[in-house]
Amino acid sequence: MTGHPARDVSGSLTTPRAALAQARRLVVKVGSALVTNDGAGLDTQRLSEWSGQIANLVAQGKEVCVVSSGAIACGMRRLGWHKRPKALNLLQAAAAVGQAALVEAWEQAFRPHHRHTAQILLTHEDLADRTRYLNARSTLTTLLTLGIVPIVNENDTIVTDEIKFGDNDTLGALVANAIDADALFILTDQAGLFTADPRKDPKATLVSEANADDPALALMAGGAGTGISKGGMITKVRAAERASRSGAHTVIASGREPNVIVRLATGEPIGTWLKARATPLAARKQWLADHLKTAGILWLDEGAVAALKAGRSLLPVGVTRCDGDFPRGSVVSCRAPDGREVARGLVNYAAHETRRIAGQPSQRIESLLGYIDEPELIHRDNLVLL
Repeated sequence: MTGHPARDVSGSLTTPRAALAQARRLVVKVGSALVTNDGAGLDTQRLSEWSGQIANLVAQGKEVCVVSSGAIACGMRRLGWHKRPKALNLLQAAAAVGQAALVEAWEQAFRPHHRHTAQILLTHEDLADRTRYLNARSTLTTLLTLGIVPIVNENDTIVTDEIKFGDNDTLGALVANAIDADALFILTDQAGLFTADPRKDPKATLVSEANADDPALALMAGGAGTGISKGGMITKVRAAERASRSGAHTVIASGREPNVIVRLATGEPIGTWLKARATPLAARKQWLADHLKTAGILWLDEGAVAALKAGRSLLPVGVTRCDGDFPRGSVVSCRAPDGREVARGLVNYAAHETRRIAGQPSQRIESLLGYIDEPELIHRDNLVLL
């Protein structure tokens, strides 16, 4: 692979990954550079190899969902474009041209293995709305129980700056959380996460194991990806942290490794294993934490921050300022005085009402608004700490 020794972030040698071998439900994310052979066109040979590996796992009783990039890159190839455009309408056009070819290529790749695929196109708006989120979750889990392999991609044909995921690493994590996956395999053109950029630092070593929420990982991850792919190692690290909220382990590994998906599923120590938190969040709180965009911001005093960390609800008295214009029931961000986001939750009052009761004791809500719905601004059952 690289010639660099594999170590965990503390420097100790790697240990067996038994948790991955026990995983029953998997999400496999493959990037554009792999799917399109670095922009040269759909790599049907590689798709065939991955499909055979996935079909092997499905035959063993595992459930596998694929998150596949490549629609825009495929469309660019068909349109004769050599550089990814920046204009949104051109990206949408490329996605529209490429998506049909992409999903058909996956279907053909699985056909020799007697497995059907299903196309699922999502936007952040689909997963931000609770009802649509549950519908997407139900569709995906039903397909998996039927032995069908869902092929998920961002709906780039209609996406806008306000609702796009931004990269399919994030989408992979959101899908893993939605379907309660045990593991997320992020296949890339790199061997995994290194302590530094191995192209620039000869002393860089491959990180074999780490905790997904280790803040040191972001410093190692560096910048963006290639001209074909949109993400980079930093998006993969952040995706792993997001997936860990539901208890899903993440492995970042080279998609060009022979039989890589099967080997990862047996716990073979290749790539970088980013371990999930010991206690996953409840499903509703995962959904709250997964919002990429919130409707507004509530600024809290230090007393309110301490109360939230102690497991209490957010009361109006602890809010110093309200930013944004949102209706009751929106997901809002709760920030400490220094700007750190400490929590997210479903707010019980609209923005204009929140501003009127901010800093006031709950006993005054009725006199200030003319009614009282709840004494809490955000109930602890509808709030997740970050």
